[in-house]
Amino acid sequence: MPGAAPPSANPLPAAAGVGYKAQHFAAITDDPGAVSWLEIHAENYMGDGGRPLAQLRHLSERFPISVHGVGLSIGGAGPLDPDHLDRLKHLLGWLKPASFSEHLAWSTHDSTFLNDLLPLPLTDATLMRVCEHIDQVQDFLGRKMLLENPASYLTFDDSTWAEPEFLGEIARRTGCGMLLDVNNVFVSATNLGFSARGYIDAYPVEKVGEIHLGGHGVDMDDLGARVLIDNHGHAVGDPVWSLLDYTLGATGPQPVLIEWDNDVPDWATLQGEAARASAALARVRR
Repeated sequence: MPGAAPPSANPLPAAAGVGYKAQHFAAITDDPGAVSWLEIHAENYMGDGGRPLAQLRHLSERFPISVHGVGLSIGGAGPLDPDHLDRLKHLLGWLKPASFSEHLAWSTHDSTFLNDLLPLPLTDATLMRVCEHIDQVQDFLGRKMLLENPASYLTFDDSTWAEPEFLGEIARRTGCGMLLDVNNVFVSATNLGFSARGYIDAYPVEKVGEIHLGGHGVDMDDLGARVLIDNHGHAVGDPVWSLLDYTLGATGPQPVLIEWDNDVPDWATLQGEAARASAALARVRR
């Protein structure tokens, strides 16, 4: 079991945050509005020096920061990349973020890196491998990590676990926390034909340390069936906002992040999404 996370000067509040984009640096510092914290992708800040790191240092003095990894390949069949882990530990060491998270996915095979978060069969073998990797990460970093549920477009015939129970068992074995992506739940439920609220009912809500919201696109598969794509390129849809209300009723107030990574809008638009998340948190507090 990992040791306690190192202290952070700015713990992540149960309030609205946004994914930080460099084009918004000046606007954030001038008028954050409802935005109380920021999240970055770890792999964008693993270099040495330069304007990005200088701006991040400045922001970290004012806002709690959450670091979201996209390249560890927690579910990969091979060992974790030690060089990647070293760079990640260096970043977390000087930044001292309030939170670190990664995905239940894989993105590497041998020496090949695939620029995507790919799905896993939910089997006992996968469970053991993911838990071993999470134990390694938490021990090496000296902090607890959060694990995010994926957006799914298919199921595996050899899966023997339902996803909420699978995630709950990972948390039980490793002591990690959960990053609950509500948009991913809605996307997966729509694509695979299960109840999004039923998923939340079965999810280990007591382990949640952060919630994500994002936009999704609509496509058609080869048979003409409607498919939702988790593309982080739109405003959060009304059904996802409704599912957030239901989720917060189960988890209580949590840090809620607006993700918008493609076709990124102006700061005023992101402020508006953050204000809507703040309103949802206010409702659950009442």
